[in-house]
Amino acid sequence: MSFRARLTLFFVLIVIVPMLSVAIVLFRLISDNETGKADASVAARQRTAINLYADARRRADRAIGEVGTDEPLAMALRAGDQAAAERRARVLVARRALDRIVITDGAVTLDVGADDAIAPADRELVGRGSERFGRLQVSVELAGEYAGLVHRVTDADVVVRRGTRVLASTLPAAARDVEMPPPGEPRDLDAGGEDFRAVTFETAGFDGDRLLVTTLSPDASREDAIARSRLLAGGILLGFLVLAMTFAVAVSRSLQAQIGSFLEAARRIARGDFRTEVSTTGRDEFAALGAEFNSMSRQLEGRLEELRRERGRLQTSLRRIGQAFASNLDRDALLEIVVRTAVDGVEATGGRASARPAGERDLAEAARAGALGDELPVLREAEAAALAQGRPADAAAGDVHALAVPLQGAERDEPLGLLSVVRHGEPFGEQERELLTYLAAAAAVSMENVGLHEAVQRQAVTDELTGLYNHRRFQEALVGETERAKRFGQPMALVMIDIDNFKRVNDTYGHQTGDRVLREVARVLQERSREIDAPARYGGEELAVVLPQTDLDGAYHLAERVREGIAAIEVPLGAGREPLRVTASLGVASLPATADEPRELLAAADAALYEAKRSGKNKTVRALDRV
Repeated sequence: MSFRARLTLFFVLIVIVPMLSVAIVLFRLISDNETGKADASVAARQRTAINLYADARRRADRAIGEVGTDEPLAMALRAGDQAAAERRARVLVARRALDRIVITDGAVTLDVGADDAIAPADRELVGRGSERFGRLQVSVELAGEYAGLVHRVTDADVVVRRGTRVLASTLPAAARDVEMPPPGEPRDLDAGGEDFRAVTFETAGFDGDRLLVTTLSPDASREDAIARSRLLAGGILLGFLVLAMTFAVAVSRSLQAQIGSFLEAARRIARGDFRTEVSTTGRDEFAALGAEFNSMSRQLEGRLEELRRERGRLQTSLRRIGQAFASNLDRDALLEIVVRTAVDGVEATGGRASARPAGERDLAEAARAGALGDELPVLREAEAAALAQGRPADAAAGDVHALAVPLQGAERDEPLGLLSVVRHGEPFGEQERELLTYLAAAAAVSMENVGLHEAVQRQAVTDELTGLYNHRRFQEALVGETERAKRFGQPMALVMIDIDNFKRVNDTYGHQTGDRVLREVARVLQERSREIDAPARYGGEELAVVLPQTDLDGAYHLAERVREGIAAIEVPLGAGREPLRVTASLGVASLPATADEPRELLAAADAALYEAKRSGKNKTVRALDRV
């Protein structure tokens, strides 16, 4: 390759490629900056919407006291006079400027007012004898009024939904059928040919319903701002490129004139004529380069210093990688990166990371890098010493050296795992020990984050009292297993369980005893369920279990075992008192024997359950038994 070609390539590498990289990064920063501004505006509007919703709920909370203490309504409810209670509720709605009153006792017993009322306040209804006979919910805000208020205050469009039903919207009619984003980060949305930046938050409605409120801010100006900023940045970069090319041509012609004499001197040196010195006349770069030829030995120390600086930059990069570990939620991938980084950073032959698998106490190898053969005994010796001492430890055998560091979390005294490396030749120095300790600390923080993330995931699908799946996870399991059973032509069954006379247990022995009964029944259900089953708390004292790959007879036999286990429960009541014993009624249904869809399967099992309760309790009824 000619000198001119090399200069051209050099120009491309140091000017064109960096400029393209800068342009890409700059354009991305411009886009992110404008998007960040738009998201900040959207977030401010959403905060206003949330505050307005909270204000509506506070107004409802002030109004609910008058309704809750209304004596005629209370008398009608205690007397069980539904018609009188509804008449009185309508009077209160009209007189108190309320929008909706709902009273529930397991199911809705009274519902007066507008269906699109939102932001309810709720309160327990307690009688004179401290007995609870329902829950009262009151609203003073309609969805349309709320949406209009938010629109006036924030100048943003608002859509209020209950599930898939739109309760109120300030969007034009042509844009109201657009699917709104789920709760989370702001998203781009095209509604009726107009660009919006939309964000959704979720809040509570009546009787356990969840309301979704979406605020939509016009977004056309963001794209215009991005285009203008990119055009300006592109013009500046283009001007710099033209200027750089002009200087490059001038420098290239000057260098070609000087390189001839320099090349001849270099050839004489290459032939062994070390008495020849390179001309150093002038004060330009070529004169400096000639001086470098003449003082090459003096430059060796400079080169070594440069290598030390490179090593320092490498360690800085490794520390930055370590800071990134703390946000990683994939433990296996994290440990693999840690091991590879450690092996490269200390120039080791190989290394590995060990951690405790879920539910176990002993460490097991989780990731490995490099070659580990005859070095394993030395590595194990260092790991054992690190575990015993709770701090970094090393071991050696001949020219094989190993170093192990505990992965010590901030919340536990016991190490989460070990990071260890091994190599031939020199032992590990103090600087390498510090680097490995830093990586281990960063990895331990990330592993704790993984544990917290997994715990939060478990809590999101688990009932706090019983430890079983909650109602939402039960519905997901029911729909998923039904679809799987239909797809592969396999049976699937459902068992519904209701504790007999549970209200009497609470009234007689107190709610703490009732909670102990629920936990004991849940324990029996958990012990008699398989790993693939989905036992859940359906609601109150009612439990359920989804049974994949199980026909009606198999589900019936499992239900009988559960019933017998419940009947054997003894809940202690204190000294001198007989332990409390309970029974349960169970209903069994299956696909495709008694139903074809999840809703039908749930209805069939529920009907069988109530047949068991009507026919004497403490028994199991199959859906087919009712045909």
